Amino acid sequence: MFEKSPTWHRIHGEPQRAIRIHLGYVPDVAVHEARERRRMRLAIVGAIVLHAVLFVVRVPFEPSRPDWTAPQRPVFAVQQLRFRQPEPVPQQAIPKPRRAVKRIPIPDPTPDDPEPILPDEIELPLPEIDVAEIGLDEFFIPDGPPGPSSGGSGPLRMGGDIVPPVKLAGDTPVYTEEARQGRVQGVVILEAVIDVRGNVSDVKVLKGLPLGLSETAVSATREWKFRPALRNGAPVPVFYNLTVRFSLQ
Repeated sequence: MFEKSPTWHRIHGEPQRAIRIHLGYVPDVAVHEARERRRMRLAIVGAIVLHAVLFVVRVPFEPSRPDWTAPQRPVFAVQQLRFRQPEPVPQQAIPKPRRAVKRIPIPDPTPDDPEPILPDEIELPLPEIDVAEIGLDEFFIPDGPPGPSSGGSGPLRMGGDIVPPVKLAGDTPVYTEEARQGRVQGVVILEAVIDVRGNVSDVKVLKGLPLGLSETAVSATREWKFRPALRNGAPVPVFYNLTVRFSLQ
């Protein structure tokens, strides 16, 4: 019944677009979907080609952008400074203060007698050893008018035409250890008799020093040898004053 109808003839004219279902034909859906897919593919390919052409044409005319670089942060270099140590200052030696030496006054054994005339002091320094130097030619100082002493023919006092004695030999007085450690300095004044043979005797201390210096001076002068004093060309015994200075350097 359906094969003779106008609908059948319309559908039958396009056999590829219809299928037979039971009693008649319906449109071929698979063929339609295949054509749609083909069109979609062509559209996609065309769009891709179009975009590619536009990209190729547009890119050369775009101005090149400058390269952007991040701002550089300043870099600080740390340099260690080395300082030279100051040169050590040489320490100056502090001089040790000298210990003050207390001098003990020696009482005058003959306060009622007139003071003798003493010779000038002669200071002779000791460069290397602690020794008392004594001048030999400068001890003469007149002790009074020439003449004998109370003994008549005894020693004469220096003065007038008497030529003073001259030392010929003898050791030099030395410092005692106690006096050297105590830094004792000063003069010892002695009165001695020099006989006609030039020997020294009767030595007396007129002015002394402590710590054994007076005794040292007396012991040394007793061993000295002199050329005797002369009066009218003849040797005579005389009283003679000696000054011994002890000095430390």
